[in-house]
Amino acid sequence: MGSNGFDEVFFRTKPAKMLVLLNSAGSKKYASVIAKGVDCTYSHTVRILQMFRKKGLVQFVKKGRLKEIMLTETGKKLAELIEKAMKMLESL
Repeated sequence: MGSNGFDEVFFRTKPAKMLVLLNSAGSKKYASVIAKGVDCTYSHTVRILQMFRKKGLVQFVKKGRLKEIMLTETGKKLAELIEKAMKMLESL
């Protein structure tokens, strides 16, 4: 996702990108995959995901030793709004 600086003014970039990434189609989402996808450390990613869980935006589904991260309905709606806003800001 390109950036012209506006998105950093209106959003904290890493958490916003995490929500958008979680909403994208494709492979299952795990903390390590999300960390790589938004160029963030694993520990910082886990901290943000825990905050998202407490706010009801994501849920963790334990599958064996792994925890898959999935957006809740509220999380999906917010991710879609953030993605639209980021695209709008990129076009300015």
